[in-house]
Amino acid sequence: MQHLDKLIKLHNLLKNRRTPISGPEIERLLACSKATRQRLVNELRYRLNAPLFCEPGVGYYYDRDDPRHPFELPGIWLSAEELQALVACQHLLGNLAPGLLRNEIGQLRSHLEKLLDRSPGIKTPQLGRIKILSQAYRSRNDDLFLTLVQALFAQQRLLIHYHARSDNQTSERPVSPQNLILYKDNWYLDAFCHHREEPRTFALDRIRSATASGEPAHLLDPATLQQHFGSSYGIFAGTPEHTAVLNFSAKAGRWVSDETWHSQQQCEWLTDGRYQLRIPFNRHEELLMDVLKYGAEVEVVAPEFLRELVRQEAEKLLAVYR
Repeated sequence: MQHLDKLIKLHNLLKNRRTPISGPEIERLLACSKATRQRLVNELRYRLNAPLFCEPGVGYYYDRDDPRHPFELPGIWLSAEELQALVACQHLLGNLAPGLLRNEIGQLRSHLEKLLDRSPGIKTPQLGRIKILSQAYRSRNDDLFLTLVQALFAQQRLLIHYHARSDNQTSERPVSPQNLILYKDNWYLDAFCHHREEPRTFALDRIRSATASGEPAHLLDPATLQQHFGSSYGIFAGTPEHTAVLNFSAKAGRWVSDETWHSQQQCEWLTDGRYQLRIPFNRHEELLMDVLKYGAEVEVVAPEFLRELVRQEAEKLLAVYR
């Protein structure tokens, strides 16, 4: 079908209007000739059976009293630009979840590229120019991932076997999934743990198995979820009990000032040129690692226990290189 993009645009013009639109106005908006406009009108009327009428001297419109109204184009019709964007999104999805639904995503990409080939003057995107460079990516069981997704969407409880790195122990946990999170290139499950009777976050790469119990999930209200999982720094959040005060050097501050470490952070440039960042946190482990990677370019001002932890780690590091 020729002029597919213009046909879609003409349909959208007519569908969204309550007053007729003139032929010259259609030609202006679609950047087409009178002959092309007439071909598009005929395509809608006679091939696609649209309730399209023309009132002489007034313009074209969809007859809302016609039994064919409301009229939609059959199937999923996308413009060339929308197809290009969809191909790019498919490429990004394949990179964010490597291996997951590989065959299905590959078939979708092949179909989209064939549709693009039929659009004159439109090139298939060079997807090699879009890169996602993952760092410290941990392996993931794709079958397990799909089990978690299905339970999340079906709002069902899961029985998981979880191996914790902290104590090197495996435990059985009945949980109610709340959210799946992609954080720093790795996936996590926010859930209500019925064993602990509180919200917990589980790293997907440490879940050894998961089985849907068939019981309905216990869903937390959005405010409770935000308070527990979104109010503190890092993935293993909880209600914040401390505020970290970090002073970055002027050099490091030029980078940090453009970053969002936390949605409730407070920041300012100090009179001596340094950049101060205040962050609410509960558990210190992740924050400690992120502070240490800046080395001497950052000073922990408060709380005192976090400052002492940084000092201890610095002394251990110095001892290694003595």
